[in-house]
Amino acid sequence: MAEHDVIDVLMAQHGQIRDLFDEVEQAPPERLEEVFGRLTRLLAVHETAEEEIVHPYARMKVDGGQGVVSDRLAEENRAKRLLVEIDEAGVDHPDFWDKLAELRTAVTLHARSEERYEFAQLRGRTSVLERRAMAAAVRAAEAVAPLRPRPGVESATKNVLLGTPLALMDRAREIIRKALS
Repeated sequence: MAEHDVIDVLMAQHGQIRDLFDEVEQAPPERLEEVFGRLTRLLAVHETAEEEIVHPYARMKVDGGQGVVSDRLAEENRAKRLLVEIDEAGVDHPDFWDKLAELRTAVTLHARSEERYEFAQLRGRTSVLERRAMAAAVRAAEAVAPLRPRPGVESATKNVLLGTPLALMDRAREIIRKALS
């Protein structure tokens, strides 16, 4: 049942993200880029789905929803900017490890804030049926989400308008990279 509840799905992904940070930190040099790429992709699709599905619903259901969601979007934007900066510089950049530690702190604090201020209230203010429907919608959003973070695209509207073309470009880029390697 838990995999059908949006809160459980998202919290499980928060755990996967923490595990991927650990994996990046422990990766041998020859696997670092690949593992960091997996972390980047998971963060990108996870945040897109939250922005499209969860945050709009939380605005309506959570006490002080506008403020709660605005704070989460600001945190997401900061993390996305850091992730893009790290990704563009590459894993061989001398600042990689310092920036990764900064990103991990930002992402961890963001996840804790979501769990405390958004998810806890959503669980208490929504029915099992609503949370199941949201879980299905989150999975659908993740299936077509861009694979790279897009700072400044934190609203549901921007994600819907820009997400599909960006996701297609990201997926084409991945196919080309795999074909060339």
